This record gives sequence, C-alpha cells and structure tokens, in this order.
Amino acid sequence: MKRNNAISIGDAIRKFLRDERLESPLNEQRLIDAWEVVLGPGIASYTNGLFIKNNVLYVHITSAALRQELMMGRELLVKSLNQHVGAQVITNIIFR
Repeated sequence: MKRNNAISIGDAIRKFLRDERLESPLNEQRLIDAWEVVLGPGIASYTNGLFIKNNVLYVHITSAALRQELMMGRELLVKSLNQHVGAQVITNIIFR
C-alpha cells in the first residue's frame, strides 16, 4: 500500500537540517573540505587555518608568490568552491 504523503529520505534529511539550522554550518564545512579538492594537494600544502566568518573564507598562506597568484583569481575561486558545494556559501576570500 502506497501513501500519498510520503517524501524521499533525502528530502526529509534536507528539511531536518534546514529546520534545525544545521544546513549552513554543514555547507561551510563541506566548502573547507573542498579546498584541497578544488585547488589540488600542491597548493593546499601551502595553506592552513581556513575558516569562514560572515560568508567570507579566510585562508593563511605561507607563500607570498602563491598569495598574489590566488588573489588575482579570487572571483573564479569563489565560484568554483561554491559550485563544488552546490550552494552559495562564501562571497569573498581573504588571503593572509
């Protein structure tokens, strides 16, 4: 017997996360985890201390040359990271 008001388990989980206000912190963690995937392990090895505050990703970079290079491609990097997560998580990146 099939119920007419049944929803998929994925929809139920998404609704629960939204109702409990866990969707945003989960997406932020997914974006931080995606940093190495999007940039690759070589570049990621020069970065640490990633955190998100007020929709801005803060990244500490140990190489000044790499910092300059990433600053020039900041907009594309924001777009790529958000696209990888599948949500608008960050609007800017600050390199330190």
